[in-house]
Amino acid sequence: MPRLSAKPEALPPALGVLALAAAAAAAAALWNRHKAKQAERANPPIGRFVEIDGVRLHYTDTGHGPCAVVLHGNTVPLQDFEASGVIDRLAENHRVIAFDRPGFGYSDRPRNRMWTAQAQAALLQRALLDLGIEKPTVIGHSWGTLVALALAVDFPEQVRGLVLISGYYFPSARLDVAMTAPAAVPVLGDVLRYTVSPFMGRLMLKQTVKAMFAPATMPDDFFDAMPREMLLRPSQIRATSEDAAFMIPAAARLRAHYPSIDVPVRIFAGVGDKIVDPESQSARLHGVLPNSTLEVELDAGHMVHYKIAGLVCASVADIETQTGRAVTDGASDAAHTDAIAVS
Repeated sequence: MPRLSAKPEALPPALGVLALAAAAAAAAALWNRHKAKQAERANPPIGRFVEIDGVRLHYTDTGHGPCAVVLHGNTVPLQDFEASGVIDRLAENHRVIAFDRPGFGYSDRPRNRMWTAQAQAALLQRALLDLGIEKPTVIGHSWGTLVALALAVDFPEQVRGLVLISGYYFPSARLDVAMTAPAAVPVLGDVLRYTVSPFMGRLMLKQTVKAMFAPATMPDDFFDAMPREMLLRPSQIRATSEDAAFMIPAAARLRAHYPSIDVPVRIFAGVGDKIVDPESQSARLHGVLPNSTLEVELDAGHMVHYKIAGLVCASVADIETQTGRAVTDGASDAAHTDAIAVS
């Protein structure tokens, strides 16, 4: 009697679906890693590097004169201040240091610490000392305002004044934090950042940026200065999501210290800001800061600095006049050519 050959047993349907999902996730991760490396090859670093406490920070150093430090917001790297025209205008009379904050652009964001606004401020304070910079005027946009304020609170003797643009200063319930929080969670966040998040970002990024500019129009060359794929690298998505998760606690910590900030502060906001409400944030901060001014621009939104680059620069000069330092003072140039460069 002939023997019947045994048929291999089919996988249970649930296991088959899991196997397909795992294969798709692996393929997506490889593709997103490839796109990230491709973006970095096409967009190499534009500045220098300084290593502080094992963290490599990318920065640009432009112009001569009293020093101004610019700190970008969430999602974007330091090129945001270049595209807005702020750096070029300031560099006519100032030495301008623009940092990629940890995890953005080409700056490191080690996993062995929590990158709160306070931690970022402490790192940047050490970087400024290493670069020989004393008492700069610090300009922050959006999330960068939290770092600027932390510098003024924790290192008041090392800050000449603050220019705060479209900032978030008081804790409140935020839907965007809830939406981005999963990508900040260890393990789960890694899976999302290397699989789903970049694909979703490609679908949503342009509309997100348009909302940031509204009611103004997004510049046609915005993504030339900040290529989409650089913003959608898994490493930068991690920085973006973690910063969103730390935003409310940062504001909660800082608000108790606002009345003690006595350096000059210039506050700017856009009337149509869809990201941060100017009345409950910028106007409220102006009310509690003893040495501040407030300007809220019509027909401008969260990216108001693109419209008021000239006013931002004038406010820096105003702070220097108020603190007795003329813009012709070049004392901070001493270390301009001595910055540490790491290849």
